[in-house]
Amino acid sequence: MVLSVEDRLAVHELVSLHGHLMDGGEFARMNELFCADVIYDVSAFGLGELRGYEAISEASLAVGEANPVGHHVTNICVTEDPDGTVRVRSKGIGISATGSVGSVVYEDVVRRESAGWRIAYRKVIPRRTPLHP
Repeated sequence: MVLSVEDRLAVHELVSLHGHLMDGGEFARMNELFCADVIYDVSAFGLGELRGYEAISEASLAVGEANPVGHHVTNICVTEDPDGTVRVRSKGIGISATGSVGSVVYEDVVRRESAGWRIAYRKVIPRRTPLHP
């Protein structure tokens, strides 16, 4: 499959939607963002791999006030593997209620479903060391 401009725009919109839904606590809308069988890898934060949007919602609620007040995504790069797998790499900036800021890299695999593009896999990688891959 060759990604059309419309597909690329839809994937950009999808990745951007994450911050709006998470920051708003709109967990009932996770089906607009993730595939039902999503794997959300937050192992780097000690939370392992969360499977399904209910697990993501439960983990977010458990973190409570330690959640960022703002998830901001930038530098979205969409690529397609020879086998048709669509990957997205982006940067995330999280701002806490205390004003501290953190940076992550999101590594996503997205899939087109009947309802549109959805995130099938997301790995969240914290950035803590400058100039380090």
